[in-house]
Amino acid sequence: MSVAAEVNERLARITELGTSIWLDQIRLNLVESGELERLVKFESLRGVTSNPAILEKAILGSDDYDELIEQAAKEGLDAHAIYERLAVKTVQDACDVLRPVYDATGGVDGRASIEVDPRLAYDTEATIAEARALWWRVDRPNLFIKIPAARQGLPAIAACLAEGISINVTLIFSLARYDEVIDAFLAGLERARQAGHDLAQIASVASFFVSRVDTEVDARLDKIGTVAAAALRGRAAIANARLAYQHYERMLASPRWAALAAAGARPQRPLWASTSVKDPAYSDTMYVTKLVAPGVVNTMPEATLRAVADHGQIPADSVRGH
Repeated sequence: MSVAAEVNERLARITELGTSIWLDQIRLNLVESGELERLVKFESLRGVTSNPAILEKAILGSDDYDELIEQAAKEGLDAHAIYERLAVKTVQDACDVLRPVYDATGGVDGRASIEVDPRLAYDTEATIAEARALWWRVDRPNLFIKIPAARQGLPAIAACLAEGISINVTLIFSLARYDEVIDAFLAGLERARQAGHDLAQIASVASFFVSRVDTEVDARLDKIGTVAAAALRGRAAIANARLAYQHYERMLASPRWAALAAAGARPQRPLWASTSVKDPAYSDTMYVTKLVAPGVVNTMPEATLRAVADHGQIPADSVRGH
């Protein structure tokens, strides 16, 4: 068996178990070189995400965008307008490559995300306005608009879903905030139904940040300095995500969701974000292989994707223990 076939089998196994593999990186060259299409065809990739930090790194770390920047500068655009044009172009191109996946999965996967300006995170109305503008500018059915799960973002999430805009809720850490995100999701779909929108065309994911939880908790455990504390290192993040999955299942079992599902709604899938390992003492695949379950997304940087493809041991269901 070739190495390529073995790699494909590992990643395909995750997909077969119901966990969609998305890439937590995007850049113009990834699309134009054909690498994104290759990942889709041979490594079970089902989507991509972006944020301002990822796009800034892509723009400043290569010459892929030089001609576009030069043209925008000649038009007199300021730095923010240039950035937004480059971001929209990159995400549009990614959406186009992923469109066959979107069509083949009935709109479940094949999506690319673009984030509202994080400086607006505490301004509900400005977040809504920017989400509308990005939705209109990118103009792709397989787009997700990322809105942070700040308290001021919750009504923005509901409002955008109510208008038929598909939303990636990002920066979720706590179970309490996740419950509020679920409520905003359900409220948005209920309003969308009342407005006559086709609920089957509206999608959402709830992005739980994983490794950053361990980074914070491990630092606190290290300050305690006991043997018992040391034994708990690297366990909080996965436990937190597994509890989040229980909240997701509780939502699916609720009468409120049943009414929306009967009207054609799709579940808001949990998405495991920040799945690269920050502590070299840990397995480089732990935030993937320990979080396999039906109906979730795992978005990972290229290095983590390669590690899972190379040596990940894929259990049948590592979230619910089946």
